[in-house]
Amino acid sequence: MKVNGGVIRNPDHWVEDGKDVVHLDGRRIRDEKKIYVALNKPAGVVTSFGDNRNRPTVYDYFKDLERWVFPVGRLDMDTSGLLILTNDTEYGDKLLQPDSKVPKTYYGKVSGAVSLDEYFYLAYGLDIGRGEMTGPAIVREIRSTEKYTWFELTITEGKNRQVRRMFEAIDHAVLKLVRIRIGDLELGDLSIGKFKILSHKEATRALSRARLPQLAPVKSR
Repeated sequence: MKVNGGVIRNPDHWVEDGKDVVHLDGRRIRDEKKIYVALNKPAGVVTSFGDNRNRPTVYDYFKDLERWVFPVGRLDMDTSGLLILTNDTEYGDKLLQPDSKVPKTYYGKVSGAVSLDEYFYLAYGLDIGRGEMTGPAIVREIRSTEKYTWFELTITEGKNRQVRRMFEAIDHAVLKLVRIRIGDLELGDLSIGKFKILSHKEATRALSRARLPQLAPVKSR
């Protein structure tokens, strides 16, 4: 290993990206080209590299990619839809930082008819258990019957299974949940189980900040 022409034998030696020149076995080490991938994750698939229960993982869909990528955040096993993977750690950090307030929009179906009062709780924030309160959200009804309600919900938080827990808190079981948008990046017509390489411009659409009203959370029933 050489740094700026000098042999380095200390494994703790620091190098500065963009400034120091590093060679390994005579070959110069260069920054890996950044790659951004959008996957339409199917339900029943785990967002991890491996699974000790041998369930399918998102990496089963990238066998031909020949590039290492990591998922930016997670979708629980039963939720499908838009998942971003990349090798750009800085980009991933920006998306995941709580202060970024990146909006994530879901389409779903729940049991029962959601009342106006229950929409109020979803929009203003509610207690979802484990001492956690949700912040403000944007929610709108798509269609409703006596047995089911179809909805679209936008949040800027990333609590574990948050959307499911929000509806469970108002006694509606989530029967289907699909993430359709991150920031301004939309799932569109990408088929289930398929992925596409995003341009840098497309990838930055996911960093668009939300403009949600600042509402005080209230206790649920």
